[in-house]
Amino acid sequence: MPGTGIRMQRVSYSVGGREILRDFDLTLEKGVDRTILGVSGAGKTTILKLLLGLMPADSGSISIDGVEISELPEARLREVRRPIAVVFQGGALFDSMTVGENVGYRLLEEGKRSEQEIERVVLEKLGFVGLEDAIDLYPAELSGGMKKRVAIARALAADPDYIFFDEPTTGLDPIGVFNICDLMRRLQQQGKTTLTVTHDLHTAFQVSQRFSFLHESRLVFEGTKEELLAADLEVLQEFLTPSERSLFRFTGWVGADHETK
Repeated sequence: MPGTGIRMQRVSYSVGGREILRDFDLTLEKGVDRTILGVSGAGKTTILKLLLGLMPADSGSISIDGVEISELPEARLREVRRPIAVVFQGGALFDSMTVGENVGYRLLEEGKRSEQEIERVVLEKLGFVGLEDAIDLYPAELSGGMKKRVAIARALAADPDYIFFDEPTTGLDPIGVFNICDLMRRLQQQGKTTLTVTHDLHTAFQVSQRFSFLHESRLVFEGTKEELLAADLEVLQEFLTPSERSLFRFTGWVGADHETK
């Protein structure tokens, strides 16, 4: 049943006795770009990992274009999640590979295209992010913003329908933030559907139409930007406009690490 989007229904997940998600629902329809908001440590990155089948949920249902993924063997799971690409927070580039090799890595691994065809795709995607001249550089020679643009080019190489962005603008200067947001909007104009996890409201409002807010393992808000700003929910209002009342109250679980952002 293709084209039905990505869904989580009543998903729960715990690690080390700590509840990360409880009865969590999420719908990502094609053409509707969404951001998951929440403080650091809320579990946003965990959601992406569950959607990719990188770890199993304790309960609930997760489906990609109508296919439930929880019981799939690894080979079938790889096939089902092929329409999805991920841009990780740090770019997650291979340090020992050039920019060009990083972008073409997935295509080379699949073994379905000639080296000439892969090179053409690599140049095309690097051109899209404005980095064709960096094709022979190594990640250590790139700025943080350039690494994220290379990661976007790598995600695009496999022509996905959905692209997940994990904190896409964290650590970037204002020009870098502008560039990444512009690239994300251009991807959306090309028909890519994006799911972003971030605590950066500026980025979220630039790139999404729908918003989910995660607090204390549960979905406490879902709606548009206008509905988000008007929501009568204390924890959400403190997130949107922190005050002295926010001090040390809504800063995530003490001890949370990058695995459960």
